[in-house]
Amino acid sequence: MTAPTALRRRAEGFGRFAEQLCRLALRLKGYRILDSRLRTPMGEIDIVARRGTTLAVVEVKARADWASASEAVSARQRGRLARAAHVYLAAHPQYAGYALRFDVMLVTPWSWPRHLEDAWRV
Repeated sequence: MTAPTALRRRAEGFGRFAEQLCRLALRLKGYRILDSRLRTPMGEIDIVARRGTTLAVVEVKARADWASASEAVSARQRGRLARAAHVYLAAHPQYAGYALRFDVMLVTPWSWPRHLEDAWRV
């Protein structure tokens, strides 16, 4: 196994763990997880969660430190997530009247996830 492959597997494993931790954190905050690791033609949505009449599209960023995690969502990625969210809404018309919100959850080693609600607007 080459070094880049081993590093990639380790990073992917940390990312999967981070998503599990974020789903747990959201459940503890009263959210219902509707979908996770959802693939659409426009891209992947890490977590789709609902609380009340709010539908949250959550992007999980797992990095070594808070600074790099908080800078990890680019403008291009925000656009991709917005398009993927609209594909999700089109496929699930029961959520058409819900308020759509884009959240980011930041995860670093040995810490509880930070939940940034309404991180950006479309």
